[in-house]
Amino acid sequence: MLTGEIKNKIDGIWTMLWTEGSTNPLTNIEQITYLLFMKSLDEEEMIKESDAKLTGDVYESIFPVDKPYYRWHIFKDLGDNEEVYKKMTQEIFPFIKTLGTQEDRLTTETAFSKYMKEALFQINQPATLKRVITAIEELDLTNRDTSGDVYEHLLSKLATAGTNGQFRTPRHIIKMVVELMQPTLADTISDPAMGSAGFLVASSEYIRQNQNDGFFVSELAKHFNQDMFHGNDMDQTMLRIGAMNMMLHGVDNPKIAYRDSLGESNKEKDKYTLVLANPPFKGALDFEAAANDLLSMTKTKKTELLFLALILRTLKPGGRSAVIVPDGVLFGSSGAHKSIRKEIVEGQKLEAVISMPSGVFKPYAGVSTAILIFTKTNSGGTDNVWFYDMQNDGYSLDDKRSPLKDSDIPEIITRFHNREAEVTRQRTDQSFLVPVKEIISNDWDLSLNKYKKVIYEEVEYRTPLEIIEEIKSTDEEININLTELSKLLKGENILE
Repeated sequence: MLTGEIKNKIDGIWTMLWTEGSTNPLTNIEQITYLLFMKSLDEEEMIKESDAKLTGDVYESIFPVDKPYYRWHIFKDLGDNEEVYKKMTQEIFPFIKTLGTQEDRLTTETAFSKYMKEALFQINQPATLKRVITAIEELDLTNRDTSGDVYEHLLSKLATAGTNGQFRTPRHIIKMVVELMQPTLADTISDPAMGSAGFLVASSEYIRQNQNDGFFVSELAKHFNQDMFHGNDMDQTMLRIGAMNMMLHGVDNPKIAYRDSLGESNKEKDKYTLVLANPPFKGALDFEAAANDLLSMTKTKKTELLFLALILRTLKPGGRSAVIVPDGVLFGSSGAHKSIRKEIVEGQKLEAVISMPSGVFKPYAGVSTAILIFTKTNSGGTDNVWFYDMQNDGYSLDDKRSPLKDSDIPEIITRFHNREAEVTRQRTDQSFLVPVKEIISNDWDLSLNKYKKVIYEEVEYRTPLEIIEEIKSTDEEININLTELSKLLKGENILE
């Protein structure tokens, strides 16, 4: 989590743009992100140059040697506001937009360059630009976690943009999901509703931390940078932010596409080994807009159900998925709800249902959600489904989302990866196993409360007469006190 000081600095930058007249949250996020990207890119470049100097290797910078002012640590110190603004709008920003297209570095267009083509620099006042640059310079982005937290705080501003709030998934929830699924260099990973690419970024970080040796194998390193990460979105701005996010986290060319994942034009099938997603909850499509093969699996206009059908279609046999769904998916009584649950439970292998409290997505939404984890088998295989009742995700469940001392997340990860030890747990525990036959007999209902048992302790209450006597006694005491207070106010001696 960000410190209050860093949050205040980001909010201050936001206020600068707002004061200038830029009141569109997405536009402001985009402009701040461009500058954050330039700063981080220069810092990453300096690290690579320093490493090359230590090892004696020759490193060719992405920045032109004859134009040093393209680099953040140079242009931030240019004194004249007009000069900085002119260089930014006429040279530096156009150069940043072309990254990944230089023939001497990459021969194919990258996701970054593809979606930066239409980018506009919309900080319109030289003095504002200089103030924003000065404020951003005070942010330490050398730590990737801090950089990600800055992105997270920026994206939180989308709450004021209405439905755009769907793009945000809390980073600690993303990290938990990734640690549950443990992606490897052998995976091909997809997020069909990628937003700012949070799941893809977290997956790349997990692989770097846990399979670093694999990068010495050229084919695996190429797979990581070119073919491992796939994402779709319908918003060009989020695609740009997602592409920058991936590039800053060391993925050169993710396969990010402007695409309606649920539409007929999306032909992806049996393609991915791992799908991680938090699809839109409240969307609804016309039947004509959804792909026919998805509708054949679940005849519905609800996007949360159609995305489950999509995930089943795009996974390879043996592929795995962790997807966040609203609670209604777990117990909805419509034919569409039952048919998709039946397919996951009986046609595939459902492994886990992790129920999350409603405050996880505050202040953006109060909806209760769950994480479904399943494997595509096309031949069933569900035996015992593991349920976990998350009550504490490490933050308060109000709009402030203040950090708390404890969290269920470490226990969730530990218990999930040791499910054989869960056999002895009772239904009164925070986690337990449910046989597939019981789930089938309940119309494939996956809601935690359907199976969890609650022990109610008997409480003995006083009789009504005892309560009345206590009230009378309290009233008498109040009257005595009021009488004494009245005498004091009149100057009378209360001892008389």
